[in-house]
Amino acid sequence: MIFGENSLSNSFIVTNLQEKKINELKIFNKEDWSSAYKNVEKELTKEPLKISKGENIKNLNGTLLRNGPGILERGGQWVHHPFDGDGMITSIKFENGQPLLTNRFVKTKGYLEEEKINKFIYRGVFGTQKNGGILNNALDLKFKNIANTHVVKLGDKILALWEAAGPHALDPNSLDTIGLTTLKGVLKPNEAFSAHPKIDLNSNASSELLVTFGVQTGPKSTIRLMEFNNAGESSGELLIDRKDSFNGFAFLHDFAITTNWAIFLQNAIDFNPLPFVMGQKGAAQCLKSNPKKKAKFFIIPRESGLFRGQPPLIIDAPEGFVFHHVNAYEKDSKIILDSIFYDDFPSVGPDENFRDIDFDKYPEGKLKRSTIDLKKKTCELETISEQCCEFATVNPKFLGLKASYSWMASTNQKIGNAPLQAIKKINLLTKEEISWSSGPSGFVSEPIMVPSENTSEEDNGFLFIVLWNGLRRGTDLVILDSKDLRELAVYELPISIPHGLHGSWVNH
Repeated sequence: MIFGENSLSNSFIVTNLQEKKINELKIFNKEDWSSAYKNVEKELTKEPLKISKGENIKNLNGTLLRNGPGILERGGQWVHHPFDGDGMITSIKFENGQPLLTNRFVKTKGYLEEEKINKFIYRGVFGTQKNGGILNNALDLKFKNIANTHVVKLGDKILALWEAAGPHALDPNSLDTIGLTTLKGVLKPNEAFSAHPKIDLNSNASSELLVTFGVQTGPKSTIRLMEFNNAGESSGELLIDRKDSFNGFAFLHDFAITTNWAIFLQNAIDFNPLPFVMGQKGAAQCLKSNPKKKAKFFIIPRESGLFRGQPPLIIDAPEGFVFHHVNAYEKDSKIILDSIFYDDFPSVGPDENFRDIDFDKYPEGKLKRSTIDLKKKTCELETISEQCCEFATVNPKFLGLKASYSWMASTNQKIGNAPLQAIKKINLLTKEEISWSSGPSGFVSEPIMVPSENTSEEDNGFLFIVLWNGLRRGTDLVILDSKDLRELAVYELPISIPHGLHGSWVNH
């Protein structure tokens, strides 16, 4: 169903609404939402998908890859936060519009150990504890590489990514786990490798690039910026490698790129490891915003750009907390950066149940624009949309360039926090919006935008959304027309996939 600002059918337009009326709009059923949290029950190979609405898209060829937590419970014990769940990769391969599904758990060392005894034996970064209370968790600083955040293709391998450790290589056809990889010696064993690489189609280099980073944290933090060839016979070859150090602890989940710059936002946040060391909290629960600190932009020249060899710039950043950036581009001596801002760092406390959270108690993400003046070393912040949203993207051909459109997951309501149930397309120049809703019983994930071939129109293409269908307690794949958000096809998946994280598209 497509609706715009003036439609009342399946839309929830809030203008000058009194706070007491906001609750009337929250018509989602929390059990529909939380029912997605379950273990993925099986692994399948090239399973044909059943279409429940629309038609196959002829001449569609390529593979949708998705990653996210697939194991959330062992031996009756639940993870404390879904981000602690072991990674499960889903591949949906389209051959002339016919989709085939393959899924595999990432068989990490920790996964195999815990699967053997059906018991958690590692602490989770987001608060999952081993059985036995504080005494059994104190001083145990080992962690499990859960490979659950993102999945991309580099060279002849699929990489399952988790930012706190090294990537796991998977066979591109079977998705079977090959194991931890150092990318032909580029990485030290288990060296941190970002879960948010960028595929750059617009660099000064002559080839498609995969740009990524790793962070070594401490009182002084070092960012390693890497650029790999991502096309042709030398795909997977490291082309550029530079390191820059900055004062203080760095918590960097994502970054943005332009043709000449890599932009990192260091949130104004403190890390007190003592509760983690003493077995009371997970490491991520020890992060806390510090209102006395100033957030910083670390702006690093790309060695493939015009300012190679120059030192990085450090510029004060706006207040708020950012997990994900949308896109950035250069305009004169400025960088225009769109990001999802929260008022504070959102965290599930030790005594909270993630399946029964009160959405009103958590800050909502809002789409905002930072205009960074590289000459004056100043930044101005503008709110593009007040509506709660996450997982925003642009046409991949416009990554690092001025994009006119962005697509994102959003709430149905215009004000306040709630589950993500809609897909919104926003004109970044005029702020005009249209939305597609899966409500009241559907819950969306990150949209993957795949541009149509042989077109110059930026918004011409497809959106792929893995959706939790609360009515049938199962997972659907929805394909929308990226121009008008018209439903093109809906497929019922033969496995139930929990609310996931990130994914990518691989052309054949």
